[in-house]
Amino acid sequence: MTSDSEKPETIAISVGRMSEEHFGTVNTPVYRTSTILLPNVASLKSGNAPYVYGRRGTPTTRSFEDAISTLEGAARTVSLPSGLNAIATAIMSVCRAGDHLLMVDSCYGPTRHFCDTVLKRFGVETTYYDPSIGADITSLFQANTRAVYCESPGSLTFEIQDVPAIAEAAHARDASVLMDNTWGTPIFFPALKRGVDLSIHAATKYICGHSDVMMGTISANEKHAKRLSDFVGELGLYVGGDDCFLALRGLRTLPVRLKRHQETALRLTRWLSGRPEVSRVLYPALETDPGHALWKRDFLGACGLFGVVLKPFSDKAVTAMIDGMRHFGIGWSWGGYESLIIPSEFERTACKFNAAGPVIRVHAGLEDPDDLLADLEDGLARLRSS
Repeated sequence: MTSDSEKPETIAISVGRMSEEHFGTVNTPVYRTSTILLPNVASLKSGNAPYVYGRRGTPTTRSFEDAISTLEGAARTVSLPSGLNAIATAIMSVCRAGDHLLMVDSCYGPTRHFCDTVLKRFGVETTYYDPSIGADITSLFQANTRAVYCESPGSLTFEIQDVPAIAEAAHARDASVLMDNTWGTPIFFPALKRGVDLSIHAATKYICGHSDVMMGTISANEKHAKRLSDFVGELGLYVGGDDCFLALRGLRTLPVRLKRHQETALRLTRWLSGRPEVSRVLYPALETDPGHALWKRDFLGACGLFGVVLKPFSDKAVTAMIDGMRHFGIGWSWGGYESLIIPSEFERTACKFNAAGPVIRVHAGLEDPDDLLADLEDGLARLRSS
């Protein structure tokens, strides 16, 4: 039980512990089970026992999902095998054949691929919209528009959306609002309070936080909770106790880690903004960012992920810069304790993203900021010399 006055740092430590059910243990133990024995036939037929079958939840999965629900202010959270699976499941829980989906043009690349392949095959039409559209999204609604999907900031390009205005427009037409909230996390963006119906996380990233678990979550408000829970059950989706245990362990330190990620990212982005090799930095927490006012209004903080638009340099020069990094690894994903850097490529169909030169994506990890700055300085020297 939490109170309205408790801070996220306290909530993340205390929720989902279920110590009274497990002999006072601080962490809910790992339950690995399929069959759960019930006391009698009546319990078997009713399905009302706390736990009835491994796929339908165990104390370990329940602890993790309850913890996320509390942080999100959600009626129900479900855990899923990956972030992309959470995205696909959330969309399919509200859309069916013949429906129309409005998808932000700055979405995660695999989300676009899912819409253009799987959703299309199942008879769901997708229209991509400009992330800056705000309340003007009303002009894109059709009679069969069932949902609006947001991702704020946008993947790779980091545009901030006016989520409350979009939600108001969608709800006026009885459409659901879905949002990929991985960047903001439950700590920095209270999605359901901003009008979102289904808040989606690649828990693989900051929630788990140690680059050793693949997982997604969807948190639903009261209106969408049963429909989501039923759909996940119908698909037979399940996350094992070991992964939920690791995710819950990561959640305990999420606020502390995010604070350090944000501090380092602000230092790096301010330094990069003054470099002659850089055209602009894509990070809404910067005062110079076009989305800063919306970010300051709606967000409670910023994570360690940002983009950098370079001046015109060749692919060879960018490769030389990245390949020689000592502390920034080259790899997909982000949100772990390690710093990462990759070149960015993205597709746009509803609006153009103007970039003077190549775009790179940077994740500021938990290393010493001075070491990261020195690594970037050496990298920019390679960029110039190549």
